[in-house]
Amino acid sequence: MTKVDLTMYPGRLEQTVQRVRQQNIIFPTFEQMRNPSQVPDKIKDELKGIGLWDLHPRNLFRITWHNEPVSSGGLFGGVNYLEFPESLTGTPARIVALVGKWFPTGSHKVGAAYACLAPRLVTGQFDPTQQKAVWPSTGNYCRGGAYDSALLACESIAILPEEMSQERFEWLKNIAGEVIRTPGSESNVKEIFDKTWELRNSGQDVMIFNQFDEFGNYQWHYDITGHAMEELVNKIAGPNNVYRGMVSATGSAGTIASGDYMKQLYPSSFIAAVEALQCPTLLNNGFGAHRVEGIGDKHVPWIYNVANTDFIVAEDDNAIVNLARLFNEPEGKAYLVDVGVPEDLVENLDLLGLLSILNLLSAIKMAKYLELTENDIVVTMLTDSMELYESRLAELHDEMGPYSERQAAIDDARWLKSVTTDNMEELTYLGKKCVHNLKYYTWVEQQGKTFEEIQEMWYDRDFWTELQEQIPEVDAKIMEFNDLVGLL
Repeated sequence: MTKVDLTMYPGRLEQTVQRVRQQNIIFPTFEQMRNPSQVPDKIKDELKGIGLWDLHPRNLFRITWHNEPVSSGGLFGGVNYLEFPESLTGTPARIVALVGKWFPTGSHKVGAAYACLAPRLVTGQFDPTQQKAVWPSTGNYCRGGAYDSALLACESIAILPEEMSQERFEWLKNIAGEVIRTPGSESNVKEIFDKTWELRNSGQDVMIFNQFDEFGNYQWHYDITGHAMEELVNKIAGPNNVYRGMVSATGSAGTIASGDYMKQLYPSSFIAAVEALQCPTLLNNGFGAHRVEGIGDKHVPWIYNVANTDFIVAEDDNAIVNLARLFNEPEGKAYLVDVGVPEDLVENLDLLGLLSILNLLSAIKMAKYLELTENDIVVTMLTDSMELYESRLAELHDEMGPYSERQAAIDDARWLKSVTTDNMEELTYLGKKCVHNLKYYTWVEQQGKTFEEIQEMWYDRDFWTELQEQIPEVDAKIMEFNDLVGLL
């Protein structure tokens, strides 16, 4: 099966080289995103005068977990993270999370978008002077793709459900060439896929960058997020601490690929896949709609290495929206400080967007299920911040009325301190295979994959390691392309 296609198209490559040169773009390698100390000094000097969220080509080198957490002029340091104490979580386990806000666009999804785009650009497969880039998504991925496309002066089409947060649409209005709103909410991924087929068959010259089946998404998180997790664990672990596992919403199955990297380092560690209880596709083949933006439901992503998943965890979206108020309303923050949560952490709880709160709750659930202690480390991700959901807070205020200290106490007790181990499954071999087999209905029946491909993905034990081993080859192509452009 073709994984990341690195076939060269020399006849189309020159046009891309010229466009990239005109746009003053230099592409970072995986090695540089993983370890920004490898970024050339010339580029670091330029970054000192560039805002983190500016639409600027040098910000491609800020596609890393190592950015200084400042809005402008920052360079690189250690990975950005938060640790959540027992006073907040109700469990002694050390729950830590990588922080996604400090990426260009405010979400780590810009990394997945770049990793899907770069191989097709540097091989000449995608011609930004002629083709439109299509980015199907439930929000942050298409924002990252539109950002990259704008840097290339390339026409782009962002596709996302019409019920996603208003902040996403406002941002895209100024960046994407075209924004298509598909029917439904977070859970309506099929409608997004249907629109991509409509565009393919429309006669337009388009290239679809579908995060749910693009292996560049897997590679970026395996390598970049995986190494960031390793660095974080090494930084915080004391002599008695043990890394026990990672927890991540499945989403497009990019982020959870970082667990594959960590499982290779720590073979006894676990990977927990997370979803909303209102749409428990993995847990019990369920369906529905929910309010946790950024997952994508009712199917199993093609690039998901299900065989490595140990647990499936589902959380009630009522918990997520109520905790969003607790973490962000002044009365909620004051209450948390009064009950002993460190004030500096409370002031940073706005770094948790809705999906981040889901990840945190699921990490707490896993810690309780496994009876973890203060010696055990669990890692999760804060994929984006509350900055992208302020309109949702306003909607909750209109729906539920003003927030109060009494309501804060109720939300803390009901949704945070009373997390239980219900709505989860520890997977057997057959349980994993059942989840994998669900791919058939989306990808073979609807999206053009083959029976042989889905079988290979499960039975070929080298499939995923061969995908991981492609990364240095991708880097070599990027470096060759940068040499052709000549800006370094």
